[in-house]
Amino acid sequence: MRRFLHQLSITLAFFIPGSVYAAMEMNMPRGVTDTSHIIYDLHMLILWICVAIGVVVFGVMFWSIFYHRKSQGAEASQFHESTTVEVIWTVIPFLILIAMAIPSTSVLIDMYDSSDSDIDIQVTGYQWKWQYKYLGEDINFFSSLITPKEEIANEQAKNTNYLLEVDNELVLPINKKVRFLFTSNDVIHAWWMPDLAIKKDAIPGFINESWTRINEVGTYRGQCAELCGKNHGFMPIVVKAVTQYDYDIWVEEQQAAAIAKAAESEQEWTMDDLVAKGETVYQKNCAACHMVDGSGLPPAFPALNGSDVVLGDIETHMHMMYYGVPGSAMAAYGKQLSAVDLAAVITYKRNAWDNNTGEVISPADMQAYIDKQ
Repeated sequence: MRRFLHQLSITLAFFIPGSVYAAMEMNMPRGVTDTSHIIYDLHMLILWICVAIGVVVFGVMFWSIFYHRKSQGAEASQFHESTTVEVIWTVIPFLILIAMAIPSTSVLIDMYDSSDSDIDIQVTGYQWKWQYKYLGEDINFFSSLITPKEEIANEQAKNTNYLLEVDNELVLPINKKVRFLFTSNDVIHAWWMPDLAIKKDAIPGFINESWTRINEVGTYRGQCAELCGKNHGFMPIVVKAVTQYDYDIWVEEQQAAAIAKAAESEQEWTMDDLVAKGETVYQKNCAACHMVDGSGLPPAFPALNGSDVVLGDIETHMHMMYYGVPGSAMAAYGKQLSAVDLAAVITYKRNAWDNNTGEVISPADMQAYIDKQ
């Protein structure tokens, strides 16, 4: 038997990809917050209660089937409306449910108490990225997937954090209560971070709340857990927990970077500089739908190479980038990109591939357009 099982496991190994084994966790993670520890302990308590119930119920059932089988001459007892039996099978489950409900209710009350927070962060879901706004800190950025396209296309080996790496991590200090406010700009998303024991829907027009207090320095990874469209599987979450000292330094760096970015629109930009920056913006925000070579995926995602909009009136192009196309998959980038990024990506599209218009939209012109809206 042992040899058979060994041979069976070897045979199955040929048919099951190695990457599958890494995702075969048999239990929920314990996490790195007090709440996640309590939830894990409660989960294990209820699991073992269910196991005990299963052992008792099925044990009695199998024992009865075996020792009272017809071949042994057993005859079934006949009884109806036994008050004793009905009281037993009503009272015992009731007491079990009460025993599980008391600690569960206590945990739920704690999970929903987001008062007295040290930091407030608004989390907004976009197709397909997350926006983090630190309320009161003047910090606001988007977090997008940076897994190389070659890995996604199986052109090179996948790294350890495949589809779980982003350009801008959500940085949080340990031992501080952080309140999250979840919403969405387009469709329903779900911010799921197992190590923090948080899973909340981000719904357009609504605000959901949650909170956490991380105990350990480290990097923790999660994903969008709501089917939100074509690139649902490419919408990771990365939280970097640091000491208060490192967090303060990071806040200063982010605030300085925001000031520098705001000043970019007043700089003089050459066409080559704008095209180079625009290519980076395009790869990050547009290539997933319109393809790297601008060929698109018609009819949902039209080609940009040779497009009437891209080659047409430049203000119409600016309007479409800023407001998107209602009723279509074309998102409004007015709130997602800066004036510099918008100017650069528009310039890039009008001068990339076969689109050699020679036209340039400067950040100053883009900022003037934004100011009029």
